[in-house]
Amino acid sequence: MEPQASLTSYQIFNKVAETGNISQAAKELFISQPAISKSIQRLEASLHTVLFTRTSRGVTLTEEGKLLYSYTQDAFRALGEGETAVRQASRLGIGHIRIGASATLCKHLLLPYLKDFAALHPHIRFTILCQSTFQTIELLLSQKIDIGLIGKPENLKGLAFQSVGEIEDIFVATSAYLENLKLREGYLPENNEIFSTGNLMLLDEKNITRIYINNYLAGHNIRTGQILEVNSMDLLIEFARTGIGIGCVIREFVQEDLRSGQLLLLPLTFSIPKREVGFSYLKNRDLPVHVQKFIEFVSITR
Repeated sequence: MEPQASLTSYQIFNKVAETGNISQAAKELFISQPAISKSIQRLEASLHTVLFTRTSRGVTLTEEGKLLYSYTQDAFRALGEGETAVRQASRLGIGHIRIGASATLCKHLLLPYLKDFAALHPHIRFTILCQSTFQTIELLLSQKIDIGLIGKPENLKGLAFQSVGEIEDIFVATSAYLENLKLREGYLPENNEIFSTGNLMLLDEKNITRIYINNYLAGHNIRTGQILEVNSMDLLIEFARTGIGIGCVIREFVQEDLRSGQLLLLPLTFSIPKREVGFSYLKNRDLPVHVQKFIEFVSITR
């Protein structure tokens, strides 16, 4: 394979073709005329063709030179447009941030941050991918997203984690469901006994919250009876509101239901320890400036 000419050679060729004069090209490029001539000669030698013919007024392009010039014009025009775009992006703060989060964390925690950050940086574009914490972590590790809003896992696998607060898992039910359970059983089971007799509604087993709750139930030898699995926290909350069972939900997302009495908090012999949620990103990756800005904004406003 023959060596390709340097970008400088094409820059010189393009300027000579543009001006039609070696002397003028030398002035505009701030290099000597002999240097211009030698560069053109080397380019012609590498392409095995003649690019210019000399005239009394300067130089003109040969047919091969015109063909090459049609390409170098487009190339240097594109480079110029690229430089302009980069300067504009730097000046306006233009960028693209890809964030992964579960639908519930996106609704209750991510949106408030996005609303305030977007007001300060209107030129930054966002892509939001909604899936489980496990899937979000995989997307982070494969660099398909920049940031993930997740419940903190036991093993961060090389990820940085910036906490934005704690969440508390609780069990709730409607008063109507508890009354029906009492009629069915002849009494209302208390504390942990209710889980073996009631219809327990949990997230599916591929969810990090479900694993956390399973460990809690197993750690306190709490027996369960019928289990209804749901694949999102928002849907689980809706199921609990309909009065068909006992839902394991996040307290922070049902505060209004608890205040109004639509949902009742079930007492536990042993409370479920709170969990951290926060933004995570790869430790060993150089984050783009706009992603760093978002992380700094979160740390300031949390």
